[in-house]
Order: sequence, then structure tokens, then C-alpha cells
Amino acid sequence: MYQKIINIRELSHILEQENIVVVDCRFSLADKESGRNAYLKSHIPNAFYAHLDDDLSGEIIAGKTGRHPLPSLEKITNFCSSWGIDSTKQVVVYDDSHGGIAARLWFMLRWLGHENVAVLNGGWKAWTAANLPTNSDIPKAQNADFQSNPNHDLILSAKDIQANIEHPKFTLIDARAAERYRGEVEPIDPIAGHIPTALSFPFLDNLDENHFFISKEKIEKRFASVTDKNLVIYCGSGVTACHNILALTYIEKENVKLYPGSWSEWITLLNEK
Repeated sequence: MYQKIINIRELSHILEQENIVVVDCRFSLADKESGRNAYLKSHIPNAFYAHLDDDLSGEIIAGKTGRHPLPSLEKITNFCSSWGIDSTKQVVVYDDSHGGIAARLWFMLRWLGHENVAVLNGGWKAWTAANLPTNSDIPKAQNADFQSNPNHDLILSAKDIQANIEHPKFTLIDARAAERYRGEVEPIDPIAGHIPTALSFPFLDNLDENHFFISKEKIEKRFASVTDKNLVIYCGSGVTACHNILALTYIEKENVKLYPGSWSEWITLLNEK
């Protein structure tokens, strides 16, 4: 079973097996329907589609949440069941860019207790560049019995961050681009900067110039200064932070936690005080 990263050849060899569930997570903040439209035109055979806003996020509550709060357990459990996921299934998730959206679903499934889920290395672009099969057929919704068993220790709230922020064994990592961390630019949220004490580890540095994961050795070197600590990752809205969690899990660092509200929630709560 694959639990972290799977390459395109590995997926192509097992794609027709009955226990494989593939989920397409293509999405763009600039055009929120572009991923769904691209999926409808062409996707990996038998892949289901997950929309970041509609399927992988919950309700945005003004003054209380960030831009992509986690969905309710009932909502994501129902989606997983409709995709045919149960305890026997190997899930593979992909997107068409850096893997950050796919990593969100990867993390969510692991949070809910489903370990056998992997992100497709290189995603849609690598798959199509290799001339592997695609089609536009929409698979029928399934009626699987997805049993969620959430590990709440993997999720921290803003109150948890505030309570632990000065603890020497608590290390907060910002996965956004370095210039956003430094507050030099902020293309999405109304306030620039970062959470106090946070360190900058941009998630894109987990990848090479072709958006494939760098080697385990390079990832280990990249995170060498922090891998012996209790790590909590955040980004702008709790999505691409999951990419750093995937990279750390890839080098066998377990129980890395997510602050799902991330910067967009943090600044919202500050403004409400």
C-alpha cells in the first residue's frame, strides 16, 4: 500500500485494480471552476473530482474562520463514501500544479484514520506528459461505508497556538512563500506578516523545477534544524501547509500537526478583539 507519494508508473500499473480510488483535486484560486471544467474534459480514468471550496472545505463564517476551514466530519465522510472509499481501498490524489491541493485531501484522509492514501508525484502534468491514459467518463457515485476515526491530536486551534506559542518545544512553521512570511507582499489576505515565533519553510521548496518531490535526503537536510521538535504547520488557509506535512511524513516524521485556520483565521480573530 502507498501512504505518502506514488509515481505515475506505479499508479499506471495498479490503476485497474478494484481497490484503487483516484480523486482529482485540480483547483485554482484565480478561477475556481477551472479545475472542475478541466476534469470534465479529461482526467485519469475512473477518477472522482473534489472541489477545494465545495467538497474539501466547510462554511466560511465572517469574523470566525479562515478562507478554507475544514469541512464537518459528516460532510467529508459522505464524500468519501460516494467516492467508494472504505478501509480496503488504496486512494491516490492528484492536482495539476504543485500537489498542494491534493495534499489537503491526503492530510484529511489521514486525519480521519485512512492511512492508505498517496499523492501522485508530478500530478496531472506528469501523467499527461508520459502519454498515460485519460478519458472524460464520469464514474458513478458509490455507496461505500467510510468509517471516520478522527485523530484530533493532528489539528490545533488558534487557542492552542496562543497557549503554546512561547513553549520551547513548540515549533510553528509557515509554509507560504518567504516574501509573504516576511510581510513584503500579501496577494490574498488583507494583512501581511506571520504568526509570532513562526519559522519560514516555503512548501514549494519541497519540489524541483519540474514540480516533482526532491529526494528524501534533500528533504531531510531542508528540515534538519526542526525535525526533533513538535511541529505545527500553517499557511494562508490550511491547504498548502499540508504539503509540508506530507514532506515531513515522507522522511518518517510522524504526528506533524496542522493549524487549519492558518494566517487567514489568525488575522480575522485578531481583528475581532
